[in-house]
Amino acid sequence: MISEFLTGIRFLGRGFGYWRRRPGLMTLGLLPGLIALVLLAAAIIPLLLSLGTITTWITPFADGWEPFWATALRSALGVVIAIGALVLASVLFTALTLLIGDPFYQRIWRSVENDLGGEVPEGDGGLRVAVAESIRLVALGALVALLALVIGFIPLVGAVLATVTSILLTGRLLARELTGRALNARDIASHDRTRLFAGRRSRLLGFGVATQLCFMVPLGAVFIMPTAVAGATLLARDLLTGSTTQVPRRA
Repeated sequence: MISEFLTGIRFLGRGFGYWRRRPGLMTLGLLPGLIALVLLAAAIIPLLLSLGTITTWITPFADGWEPFWATALRSALGVVIAIGALVLASVLFTALTLLIGDPFYQRIWRSVENDLGGEVPEGDGGLRVAVAESIRLVALGALVALLALVIGFIPLVGAVLATVTSILLTGRLLARELTGRALNARDIASHDRTRLFAGRRSRLLGFGVATQLCFMVPLGAVFIMPTAVAGATLLARDLLTGSTTQVPRRA
């Protein structure tokens, strides 16, 4: 299990190799992330700056408490809200970036596919599929953010548990979404993907968690996205090649 998890991380590392092999193409892949970052920052920064006002508004009952306990409660609530907001922002960033950058990431995906050789599908799933999967990713991300919010209220350990849980769950979501391009191009249905991933859960999780942790570094999400697209293509091809289960295409 640990070796599989580490193997997943190495696929992200292999994605970095395309900065040397295709520097111009990978640089173009930064543009969608920059656009998405600006859009999300316009929403998330005011929210974070207003946490004091928000937590005070949510907890009017604490106005009569001792200042220490009122501040402690509101600070803890602010941390929980911030964690939930950042989890949702991370998922929104991925969905928005992939949608905006579809033409750029198509070129990165196809470049990696051509380097790997073998049959390279002509299609890529189409814009309709990309939009549908982005909506699905955002919906699932909202559920993860809500779960993190609930876990965050556990006394003493809530913030830590919420952070770890959100990293693991969003990492899994990211891995499934990023490998989707190669699988969509091959018309592999959702239930068949579940079977495909079943034997490589730790590998998929390792890739996703590593990507999510990179996203948490300032500006990391922008710079890591082209790398993640390349690494996810490598991972998807590895899963398809190593699968012992026949995965049919959609009729």
